[in-house]
Amino acid sequence: MKHLTEAYVDSLALNSSAIKNGKDLVKKNSFPLLCQSEDGTIIFGECKGSGKDPYQCSVDVIKEGNPVFRCTCPSRQFPCKHNLGLMYAFTSGKTFTIAPIPQDIADKREKAEKREEKQKEATATDAPAPKRKPNKSSLFKKITAQLEGISIAEKLILQLVTSGLGSLDKKALQTADEQAKQLGNYFIPGIQSALREFILLFRSELEREKVYPVSIEQLTILQTLLKKSKEYLSSRLENPEMPIDAQTTLEEWIGHAWQIAELRELSRVRNNIDLLQLSFRSYSDPARGEFIDEGYWADLQTGQIHITRTYRPFRAAKYIREEDSVFQVVHAKELAVYPGELNTRVRFEEATYREAGPQDFQNIQQAASKSFTDVIKQVKNLIKNPLSDKHPVVLLRYAEIKKTATCYVLVDEHGKQLPLANIPYLHEVTTSLIAMLAKPHLENQVMLVMFEHNWANNRLEAQPLSIISANEIIRLLY
Repeated sequence: MKHLTEAYVDSLALNSSAIKNGKDLVKKNSFPLLCQSEDGTIIFGECKGSGKDPYQCSVDVIKEGNPVFRCTCPSRQFPCKHNLGLMYAFTSGKTFTIAPIPQDIADKREKAEKREEKQKEATATDAPAPKRKPNKSSLFKKITAQLEGISIAEKLILQLVTSGLGSLDKKALQTADEQAKQLGNYFIPGIQSALREFILLFRSELEREKVYPVSIEQLTILQTLLKKSKEYLSSRLENPEMPIDAQTTLEEWIGHAWQIAELRELSRVRNNIDLLQLSFRSYSDPARGEFIDEGYWADLQTGQIHITRTYRPFRAAKYIREEDSVFQVVHAKELAVYPGELNTRVRFEEATYREAGPQDFQNIQQAASKSFTDVIKQVKNLIKNPLSDKHPVVLLRYAEIKKTATCYVLVDEHGKQLPLANIPYLHEVTTSLIAMLAKPHLENQVMLVMFEHNWANNRLEAQPLSIISANEIIRLLY
């Protein structure tokens, strides 16, 4: 159980409250019985609860990276605070008595092993797994509803533009917001969120003069999204055999939630991949009505920067695990890669962890771009597309960081300069932290930056997220 560390247990918890509650159980000595199996693959015990009888809880780690939690408590959180407390008791050095595995747990483990064996037998053949055939009738109804919803969205935007953006008062915006909410019945949550984002922009406290340039960009995105979605869905309606678009982000823009099974069928999975998180942030998205936990990861094999996102609806946030910073190398048994461009979104479920070593940092440094000119050209070409990511993240190797009269700038080996700034999209300040860096980190290192086009100054700016040296990662946004 060497991998069962406090940091690993923290990563399993749903949120910070669950971590606190689990640790409090250990502090209060709420575990009268702590046991572990002779082979060290399972820990179990009893935890005092509000009832007469203590809760029976266990954590089965026979499969490293995929623990199985069991508890007799009625909690809907998973793992519950009793499971977390049991693991924290183990990581804090509490004495666990060697004892036989309880029969009910042994029976459940045996059933799980049999299910796994059957699954392996079913996939043992060399023949590819049969692809699921969509129900044409259901698909027809869904696409018809989506096209109807797009038509409603088009009329709403036309109404807003025709009346003039300057005439959007509180009452008009309230009416538009209510109409946008109705799009939730048409299977286009992505389009609905994009429209609500436009409306919320005008309901913000920003001055109208600052809102107009951003709103024009948002309108361009909406217009392109509706046009491309209408063309794509109409084609699928005419030809039900037409495959789903797995090359671009259009389906995700419309609102499709990719399942791992779908990505497997589309050969969008990779096996045995090592990832190291370089930066992390959590934020709320009022347009989607969700909290979003976002991590930026370096693929240690290819050097590509990937993104992980966990969406937690406001109403159900306490039941969904809150992601956090990860400082160890993650070895993903299976990495699902979503359709995308420069920074593809990825997802993994079963993983093991190890400490990062010099070779890992060296791999990241070698993957960094040395020419700012090439990177800027690539980023500009990317953000020209209305439906492309407007905030790409890139690794840059710099010769030095200089301070000018107005800002910090990165300088590459050819003397090309890139201004650093705190971009509004992140809502976090990191550029000022550069003043706290030691001198060795100001020269010949690698920086992870996020780009944004500054409409006010009409220039491309970058915000520093992390600095990667030969033996450490300095996170400015973590």
